[in-house]
Amino acid sequence: MRNLLRSKIHRAYITSTDADYIGSIIIDRELMDRADLWDYEKVLICDVTNGNRWETYVLPGDRGSGRVSVQGAGARLCDVGDCVIILSFDVSDRPVDPKMILVDRNNRFVEYLEGVPVEEPVH
Repeated sequence: MRNLLRSKIHRAYITSTDADYIGSIIIDRELMDRADLWDYEKVLICDVTNGNRWETYVLPGDRGSGRVSVQGAGARLCDVGDCVIILSFDVSDRPVDPKMILVDRNNRFVEYLEGVPVEEPVH
C-alpha cells in the first residue's frame, strides 16, 4: 500500500480566517466537486506565501462563492490573500489518477491539470 495524491486545488487564495471556530477549511462547493473532495475529508494545506503546512478537514462553502476560509488553529498559520495548495491523499495498492485543478486569483476554476514537468510554472 502507498500514500498517493488523490486531489489538488492549485494556487487558491485565502479569502478569510477565523481562529475562534472549531477548526476546518471552508471551500467553495464547486471547487470541492471539481477536485473530488468530500465533506469532512482530511486535507493538507501548503501555504505558498509563507511555507507553513498543516492538516485539517473540509467543509463546503456556497457554490460559486470563491470562498477559501481557514478556520480554527490553521487561521494562525496564514493570512487573507495567502496563496495555498490544498491536497488530499489516498492509500492504495494501485496507481491513482488524481483530480487536480488550477484556480485563478478569485478562486474560480481555470482548468484541470495533468502531470506537468516540475520546472514548468503554472502561473
